[in-house]
Amino acid sequence: MTTDMSDTFVYTTPLDPRAKPLIDELIYEYDSRYGNYFNAEGAAAELNRYPPEAFAPPHGNFLLLLRDGETIGGGAFKHYDDRTAEFKRIWTRHDLRRQGLARALLVELEAQAARQGYRRIYLTTGFRQPEAVGLYLTNGYTALFDTKVDPEIYKSLPFEKDISHLALSYLAEASGSPQRLAAAGR
Repeated sequence: MTTDMSDTFVYTTPLDPRAKPLIDELIYEYDSRYGNYFNAEGAAAELNRYPPEAFAPPHGNFLLLLRDGETIGGGAFKHYDDRTAEFKRIWTRHDLRRQGLARALLVELEAQAARQGYRRIYLTTGFRQPEAVGLYLTNGYTALFDTKVDPEIYKSLPFEKDISHLALSYLAEASGSPQRLAAAGR
């Protein structure tokens, strides 16, 4: 799937040199919004909390969005539980925001999570990221917190989305027999 004639999704690893702009800008953005609010060591400590293997198949994945070979966005997911993928690190380059790139990343990550057998998405965002809250709410995610109160009381804002319809369509496609799936009650 591509978002623009020259935009391409690439599944890779956080160790890919093309991931460095994404990670560097995430650290800068998180540090500028939160400082050491969550961790005395800042955002770098949070981003290094999970080993790269957590974002590798079969349980996870790491996605970059490239435009003419340059990283302009990305995201990842890891195993949360047997039916749930946890999305992490969803990012678009600061000068390319408000163009639908984050939505395209979400859609692609949801599809890949479904292809890998997940039926539900779980994610969190920080209370100082109203753009992310808006993105998730307008793309079918359910807030697992009261959206009418000051988000700072929660610090971390959890969301979920059921993607079982995607998982079932990929399962049917892979098996080649939608009738057999229907007969099995899936």
